[in-house]
Amino acid sequence: MNESNSKPATGSTTGTGAPAQSDRNSLTVGPNGPILLHDVHFLEQMAHFNREKVPERQPHAKGAGAFGEFETTEDVSKYTKAALFQKGCKTEMLARFSTVAGEAGSPDTWRDVRGFSLKFYTDEGNYDLVGNNTPVFFVRDPMKFPHFIRSQKRLPDSGLRDNHMQWDFWTNNPETAHQVTYLMGERGLPRTWRHMNGYGSHTYMWVNAAGEKFWVKYHFHTNQGMAFFSNAEAAAMAGSDADFHRRDLFDAIARGEHPSWVMSVQVMPYADAAKYRFNPFDLTKTWSHKDYPLIKVGTMTLNRNPENFFAQIEQAAFSPGNVVPGIGLSPDKMLLGRAFAYNDAQRNRIGTNFHQLPVNRPKVPVNTYMFDGQMAYEHTGNAPVYAPNSAGRSWADQTGKTEDGWEADGDMVRQAYTLHAEDDDFGQAGTLVRDVFNDDQRSKLVEQVAGSLLGGVRSPVLERAFDYWKSIDADVGRRIEEKVRAGKAPEPAAGEGEA
Repeated sequence: MNESNSKPATGSTTGTGAPAQSDRNSLTVGPNGPILLHDVHFLEQMAHFNREKVPERQPHAKGAGAFGEFETTEDVSKYTKAALFQKGCKTEMLARFSTVAGEAGSPDTWRDVRGFSLKFYTDEGNYDLVGNNTPVFFVRDPMKFPHFIRSQKRLPDSGLRDNHMQWDFWTNNPETAHQVTYLMGERGLPRTWRHMNGYGSHTYMWVNAAGEKFWVKYHFHTNQGMAFFSNAEAAAMAGSDADFHRRDLFDAIARGEHPSWVMSVQVMPYADAAKYRFNPFDLTKTWSHKDYPLIKVGTMTLNRNPENFFAQIEQAAFSPGNVVPGIGLSPDKMLLGRAFAYNDAQRNRIGTNFHQLPVNRPKVPVNTYMFDGQMAYEHTGNAPVYAPNSAGRSWADQTGKTEDGWEADGDMVRQAYTLHAEDDDFGQAGTLVRDVFNDDQRSKLVEQVAGSLLGGVRSPVLERAFDYWKSIDADVGRRIEEKVRAGKAPEPAAGEGEA
């Protein structure tokens, strides 16, 4: 090995060889954010990660979708002035469902989290809501995201997926416990995309016409009812029809069976966030429905299949940074990181002017000061290309306090979120196991986790995994360890197996 390629004695480096400051925490104003643009290491990590594979998505490569309509049926104007969420408004939309870890050719029915991405073509511009079929995620700081995705992909030498690598990451990052519990339960194997719920997962801001601000979480509950595969059914389907979920959605819509979901939100008064018992911006946490009940907003219905899969689905580009008046972001570090990373990924995957493609183009006129680049189609003729200008072309010039902003004050730090009263990594996962799962679901969880650990997970990761599950729930952890110990072949004695 060349000396220049040898590993540093301690820590990691940037791509230019300088010592990296942190691979776990992005640079924020105070421990609760926001992330700073001059966190060069984070931006370089994300920009490089977005270009790591070409040309399929990285992640969420395998998926499909359909067009439809969202109708706001309830009056939620006291919470948001967004035009699409005013009672009676009907908005054309696009939905794309996907797996997270699989490549473009992987089976639809592998155990995985499912992407749930929505694009609303509103009369105020496009609004994208990019979530999953679970209300939480694996990590809470975007610096960890590339590391997480790589741990779920393939080994660098054999090119094979690896249970040991997955559990090594999960057990080294206990914040994954809540999402891993969902993944190892029923929601890891939805029977169809039509029979699963969707969630915005992140916390967003809503702003009403009076300028009052609220924190919200989105929920989409399927009207088809929740349904799941067993391990055996999913494995059989992966072998007989790797495109089962894609086929099911397309065929159902073609038959006139239009799937629909009821959209509801949890609304938290702006001031509640500082004192809520869980950090409301932590993507690994949920809000109690007793504290913040669901408020119905409207119904999403998918009623039109794509005419061309590549043009309308593969080239569809989503970003949680695409918001409209009345909707804003929050101090959720993962959301702030994704607001940059998603559109940057599309610039690499599709091209500089991906937003000009018909499936991504808004239904309203565009007056942007982004010009040229590869495959530019829309243009502004000989109008000024700079702002301000004296030729009458308008530009934006808002100053002062932003209506969708929040206060931030503190030192620039690389640090985890400040813990709220009941924040910990295992508590909500334990509640899910004990209070939401029934006995049959707990037994299936034990079987699934034990089977995964028997699939090549080695010491010391194996012992960490036992401790991980005992921290979630002592009884479930004990049952998992007993099942693995009973099924694991003894380690060979010294010299055994040698030729």
